[in-house]
Amino acid sequence: MTDRTTSDASPAAPSPGGSASRRGAPNPRRVVKHLPTGVPGLDAVLGGGLPEFSFNMLAGGPGAGKTTLAQQILFANATVERPAIYFTVLGEPTVKMLRYQQQFAFFQPAMAGTAVHYINLSAEVLSGDLGAVLARVTADVERLSPGLVVVDSFRSLRTGIEEALVEAAEARASGSGSTRMALEQFVQGLALHLTSWEVTSLLIGEYDEPEQRQPLFTIADGILWLTQAIDRNSVVRKLQVVKVRGQEQMPGLHTFRITDDGLQVFPRIPEQQRDRRKRPDGTHGQAEDRRHEPPGDEPRLSTGVPGLDALMGGGIPRGDAVMIAGPTGSGKSTFGMHFAADGLRNGEAVVVAAFEEYPEKYLERLRRFDIDPDAMIAANKLRVTYLRPLDLSVDETLDEILVSVRDTGATRVIIDSLTGFEVALAPTFREDFRESLYRLVGALTATRVTVFMVHEAVATSPSPSFTGERVSFITDDIIAQRYVELDGAMKRVLSVVKMRGSEHNDQFWRYQVSAAGAVIGAPLVGYRNILSGSAERDAGTPAAQPPIGLTEIEATVLAALVRSGETTLEALTVSVGNSRIEVTRAVERLVSLDYAVLAPGSAEDIQRYRAVARSAV
Repeated sequence: MTDRTTSDASPAAPSPGGSASRRGAPNPRRVVKHLPTGVPGLDAVLGGGLPEFSFNMLAGGPGAGKTTLAQQILFANATVERPAIYFTVLGEPTVKMLRYQQQFAFFQPAMAGTAVHYINLSAEVLSGDLGAVLARVTADVERLSPGLVVVDSFRSLRTGIEEALVEAAEARASGSGSTRMALEQFVQGLALHLTSWEVTSLLIGEYDEPEQRQPLFTIADGILWLTQAIDRNSVVRKLQVVKVRGQEQMPGLHTFRITDDGLQVFPRIPEQQRDRRKRPDGTHGQAEDRRHEPPGDEPRLSTGVPGLDALMGGGIPRGDAVMIAGPTGSGKSTFGMHFAADGLRNGEAVVVAAFEEYPEKYLERLRRFDIDPDAMIAANKLRVTYLRPLDLSVDETLDEILVSVRDTGATRVIIDSLTGFEVALAPTFREDFRESLYRLVGALTATRVTVFMVHEAVATSPSPSFTGERVSFITDDIIAQRYVELDGAMKRVLSVVKMRGSEHNDQFWRYQVSAAGAVIGAPLVGYRNILSGSAERDAGTPAAQPPIGLTEIEATVLAALVRSGETTLEALTVSVGNSRIEVTRAVERLVSLDYAVLAPGSAEDIQRYRAVARSAV
């Protein structure tokens, strides 16, 4: 009896039932080796790199980056023992090409002529003899025994051959109907020879998308299509892996940039989300979205805002995506800084993606929260990335944030703000802002990073709509801020609108914002039409807001005492955000009105106070 599991060279005989053998133990498979491209992000898009000994096509219009991509791949793989050959045809001269390519960081002058050989085929092409071209390529490959071969450009090769054949045909007064067949045979012969020589090859060509039906694209094992599009004043470069035989590539259009280092590709699906699609056995399945699982015993993170954690059921569940939405000047960024400062004080690493403020200004404001940003940056606990250009891609933004999270081990990310994020994107990506944000949030929360997003909303609205882009479904928790006219004065109020899978307080609460930060005040009771922006007192409700005989600051201090149970003047000053003199006067008056008392056992140098009239607030 033949053991079919020990052979991978010959097919097993079919079983009588036909399908039984297919359901049995899997036959061992040969794993194709991959060549690293040397292009950040491209190996992930290809599914592991370029398959060894494959016949590939780099296609796209002029200036798309094809030559630079090919050169970057060559210099990442070529060695003196296993060199690379770069065949040039009728395009730019080799000397001119090298003059510009050597400006890139990947270009190593010492490798030119030793590990990377440049050979010009212009004479053979202009002769119109395809056999001569193939013979020259064959001779050079056999002489140098390369591991990589590039033909730049194959489109020029075809054009030159066709023109030479037409001229010869006209001279002989005969038709040129054999041109197409000759070219097809040449391509097939070239592919066969390069594969049999165990060479990985790249053919560069300037092609438009309608030309994908040409025979060349059928023969190719892999096709990479590079494009660049102009939208208003922005240029966006994208790469698509049309096909790669024998492996799962990443579908879709992937943004890339050309910098002094060469090409960098930004995959649409980040590594975190790709890994979550793999089962324990290494196979792929449906991605798990753990953000929507019951929270269970998920630990909570403090917002850092005095009084806000109590409204959110104890804080923010770790790994949630939180959005705070409010009008200009409502204190959104201040709340975000509270969240960042709390994490830093607890030893967590924090990443801030700033789309509106320069990092220096943001760090200066962070000092008000008793944080030394310079020390935190030096300890790799804080990173503020400035992302304000008007031609960013979503993939590029996501990559920048994820790299910062990975390098620092951050557990908290603050995006300030979503409005600035949308404006910073190239117009092409603004059209898909919801999809963009969904991918960004999903990639971060996949690793249990808690995301705090700042979003500017309309100051007043008759309906509880918090985001004009309808992105609230992406978030787990929403805190809504707004301005409300109360008894002839404009006040700030907030409400915890949504907490996925968690109980929370749904009342409107006053809050104050000062140079020292934000603090939650008393609940807004006895009013109606709050969402209209001009609240009206309910009929029969006594005008005792704040409690009778108290000023607003005294009511705020009393509310802080109620929440704290027992605290010092120093702690009250930090909690309320007013000056020490104002808080001291407020406490003294609360004591005189029997709203507060000096706690028993207080020392003369550290006096502690507690509230005694809790129902009053």
